Amino acid sequence: MTDTDRPSPGSFAGPGPGLTAAWSSLGGDPALLARVTTVERSEALPARLPVREVARACVGACALAAAELGARRAGPARPGRPPGPGVPAVRVDDGAVAAAFVSERHLLVDGRAPVSFAPLSRFWRTADGWVRTHANYPHHRARLLAALGTSDDPEKVAAALAERSAAEVEETVYAAGGLAVALRTPAEWAAHEQAATVARRPLVERGWLDSAPARTLTPVDRDPLLPAAGLRVLDLTRVVAGPVATRTLALLGADVLRLDPPGLPELSDQHTDTGFGKRSALLDLPAGRDTFEELLAAADVVVTGYRPGSLDRLGLSPEALAERRPGVVVAQLSAWGAYGPWGGRRGFDSLVQAATGIAVSEGSAGRPGALPAQALDHGTGYLLAAAVLRALAEQADEGGSRFVRLALARTAAWLLEGAAPARAPGGDRTAAAPGPASASTPTPVPAAGGSAADWLTETDSALGRLRYARSPVSFTGGPRDWGRPPGPWGADAARWGTGPVTSSRPGR
Repeated sequence: MTDTDRPSPGSFAGPGPGLTAAWSSLGGDPALLARVTTVERSEALPARLPVREVARACVGACALAAAELGARRAGPARPGRPPGPGVPAVRVDDGAVAAAFVSERHLLVDGRAPVSFAPLSRFWRTADGWVRTHANYPHHRARLLAALGTSDDPEKVAAALAERSAAEVEETVYAAGGLAVALRTPAEWAAHEQAATVARRPLVERGWLDSAPARTLTPVDRDPLLPAAGLRVLDLTRVVAGPVATRTLALLGADVLRLDPPGLPELSDQHTDTGFGKRSALLDLPAGRDTFEELLAAADVVVTGYRPGSLDRLGLSPEALAERRPGVVVAQLSAWGAYGPWGGRRGFDSLVQAATGIAVSEGSAGRPGALPAQALDHGTGYLLAAAVLRALAEQADEGGSRFVRLALARTAAWLLEGAAPARAPGGDRTAAAPGPASASTPTPVPAAGGSAADWLTETDSALGRLRYARSPVSFTGGPRDWGRPPGPWGADAARWGTGPVTSSRPGR
């Protein structure tokens, strides 16, 4: 059943101000916004802040960028079939968007639900407020405990934190290489130097790296229309936002090769959720430099998601990459932005929510809350994919190696700008003291508009039988699913495939 076959009880509307702002930040032609129709469902992603509208805008911008590039690359119609009608129509359904924004919670592997957060990843009371910690990865957990000087017993961790101020915990844990941030109100964050630095930047930073010749885009077929077919993407990202971006590029036909250092494993379920359409290889960059250079020499796009500056010492800054691979598009993602006093800090969606005032806006009764999804991660991921697609389209006219740059904190600022807080449907949403999801107490899945099953599907894989959320990126003639399921982390060779990844399942 296709999207247009399903009943659509939601209301239909045009692009809206959120999508208009996102498309403008991407440098898109405003006339193309007329190609977008949205299906609005008020029950999707309930929150005080305009999460539903921002999520819809991020996905809509990505789908429109894909449709634009696809129209540019589409070859002549087949014999007996009429020519294509320019840029395909885009449809953004809040139900599909909501399901995709909690894709990690819909994932089942042979019927088993993943664990989203470790026991020490949560909000904790301090002597003067709250802090949010992130300890999903073993090395971050070890650094947190070393900074606090305690065991991993949650009661002892709570006691250690209760004796210190939130600011002290934030700085002490950061100095130890761990992850903890003090809870701030929106006003407190606005007064922070990092917030001021971020606010001065556009939602999507875009620029030239050199004057390389214009890109020649080979024609692609329309059955299905894969805008990124034949393009090679080096994926140097981890966790959620970056992998969501490259997962989307893989959906659109790109040959995506994710590279990870052998000594830094990814969380298994997280890798499964974001690994659709990709191949995964292990490569020690210093020791395997010749292999990396061979991959770079044939790459069209390099996407990085590590802490700002951490890859520069390996010669992987945008400028260095463009010098060795003229015509490349370099897409950079960070938590706090690649500038300002926090420019070199690690971060995750949950920490950015706590620091920027989002957790206060979504909380109540003196307790921090959370968005109904890791919306900063997912939203920024779709915007990053859109920025890559737009850069590729612009290169075909103007040439030049390009960079695009996004930050979770800048997406958070956009969300906070969007609306004054209002009562969320269903009453207050507060964070329970323990915070993490677990197998015994699963995190509720926010409403997706109608039955969530409408937006889920299943496939077999080397990892087992998978249930997963479909991509919400939808345009006429485009792909409805990935061409391949995810495989085990690091199981593929560090080399490009023999041809573009394709899907046999056309869109509506």
